[in-house]
Amino acid sequence: MTTLRTLFALLCLTLMTQYEAVAQTEFVLDPVQNMCMTGKGPGQDGAINPFLGEDCYAIVENTGKQEFSIRVQQNGEIIETNPIAANEEKKVTLMHGYEMYFDTEGKRKVKAKLDFEKMNP
Repeated sequence: MTTLRTLFALLCLTLMTQYEAVAQTEFVLDPVQNMCMTGKGPGQDGAINPFLGEDCYAIVENTGKQEFSIRVQQNGEIIETNPIAANEEKKVTLMHGYEMYFDTEGKRKVKAKLDFEKMNP
């Protein structure tokens, strides 16, 4: 019976690991919507940053036809704002403690992909 429990526990662990691996990386935002993508923590972020708490890069690709802005801030102070045109990709530096938002302003929905990359020392 303990072997069956062990196998069941391993299966559950494997499924949870796979769920984490397919975390949402593609987003659709409505016109005039702002979304926290990373930096505030689990349950508040739109994306799972595997490097949360570390300096890293966010690779943002605008896969839609509407321009939007990437806003990086810390403790409520805006560090930088970068527009990202349709079909453009940008690499954004996220230092420890930074928050990243996607801000939409147009009349169309925004489509974007988001990935993270570890910063090499």
